[in-house]
Amino acid sequence: MSETGVIGLAADIEKLSITVPAGQTAPRGGMITVVLPRNGRNLKRAYLVITTAFCFFALPGLAPADIMNVRLKPQTVAAFDRYVQATEARIDAELKRPGEFLYVDGLPESQRDQIRQQIRSGQIYMAPLVTRDASGDEITAPGALIHHWLGAVFISGATLAQVISVVQDYDHHQEWYRPEVIRSRLVSREGNDFKIFYRLRKQKVITVTLDTEHDVRYFPVDATHEDSRSVSTRIQEVANAGQKDEYEKPVGKDGGFLWRLDSWWRFEERDGGVWVECESVSLTRDIPTGLGWLIKPFVTSIPRESLQMTMRSTRAAVLHKVAEEKRAKHSNSPESRRTAQRRPGH
Repeated sequence: MSETGVIGLAADIEKLSITVPAGQTAPRGGMITVVLPRNGRNLKRAYLVITTAFCFFALPGLAPADIMNVRLKPQTVAAFDRYVQATEARIDAELKRPGEFLYVDGLPESQRDQIRQQIRSGQIYMAPLVTRDASGDEITAPGALIHHWLGAVFISGATLAQVISVVQDYDHHQEWYRPEVIRSRLVSREGNDFKIFYRLRKQKVITVTLDTEHDVRYFPVDATHEDSRSVSTRIQEVANAGQKDEYEKPVGKDGGFLWRLDSWWRFEERDGGVWVECESVSLTRDIPTGLGWLIKPFVTSIPRESLQMTMRSTRAAVLHKVAEEKRAKHSNSPESRRTAQRRPGH
């Protein structure tokens, strides 16, 4: 007996029926979700999703539940931990260099000057990084992928204090970092140690919602330098997010779209603004054979795009704060008060 999934998620989406061949297993509830725009835009994306939906049932002996639910193995976690330890050792050494606080400061002079110029001009600098072990060999995680990216931005006119106040205002991150951060909350704080909660929504052909918790520690260096480290302590995929029957899948027994996420930030005030760098290292599932067009865009492009969005949103939030403080200062100035008093009615 076959099952039919009826598609239709919004006013601008056509309805489509997909018949699951007899003997195959449909996703939960027998439904396959496909976005098919009426206006003809994004048809390539819709085609890939539809093709993938059929591919789920074309793989002999493999049900969608097997593809979308994978287990995080201890040896995978151990490999990721080794990668993080080696990365942190390199960062700690860089932070001790006199006069070279940022990652880009240690690059060859010609490359460094070009990158600085790009960043000063307003561009968001993005670069993939690779950490190797003491022997120079690449550190790989069995059954998984490690994603390592550097993002850098310059926030003109800002001070270090203004930048730190924004990045530490976790209750408002849900406003500044949308659409990826849909909920944010400061759980607790002790001095420079923060425990925070995020609900993340990541979308690339498919949409995944995650409840995450992080430990963040800040390290003030002096009046113009500070760095921090964020470590994920819990990441759980949320099924049926936003519905009455939503629930969290067990840790490490889910789609594998994000298992770990660590990041290191550096902040330096100079040149009339603040230089901000972030290194992000994340762990995701590997790409299953035959489903590269569904899984690969998510696990390979999301880490870069997510960090790029974070850098862009951080700059925008800080510039908004700078502008607000300038307006408040101007409105409270003696000249502004005298102007207000000369207006009719005063």
